[in-house]
Amino acid sequence: MDTTGTHLLLEYWCCDSEALATPKVIESAMLEAAEAIGATVLKSFFHKFDPSEGEEEAGVSGVIIIAESHLSIHTWPDRGYAAVDVYTCGDCKPHEANRVLRKAFRSGPSEVLTITRGISPTSSMRVRG
Repeated sequence: MDTTGTHLLLEYWCCDSEALATPKVIESAMLEAAEAIGATVLKSFFHKFDPSEGEEEAGVSGVIIIAESHLSIHTWPDRGYAAVDVYTCGDCKPHEANRVLRKAFRSGPSEVLTITRGISPTSSMRVRG
């Protein structure tokens, strides 16, 4: 069995605050991203938090379980920021998720960190201690 997967850490700044505060918008964007990468969606769950004291708008956390692994998100609408994980194995094209999500959230600057998972125990990804 091949255990190698691709894990993207996506960061989006200067996003549309209303989009980041609306669970239906986020779920729709994440499902579209899952489709764009060629994943098989099994289940999804999204939760909107109650605002803390002093916050105008609370964020949303969510996850989509795919046969190939998962996509997850947490948003901070008051900061226009979203953090997304896209972890896939198999024939998925995880970088397609970035294209979909940047557009859906009307992101300004963004950053993508790509990590290859499931590689040798001698990899620099392993923490020893």
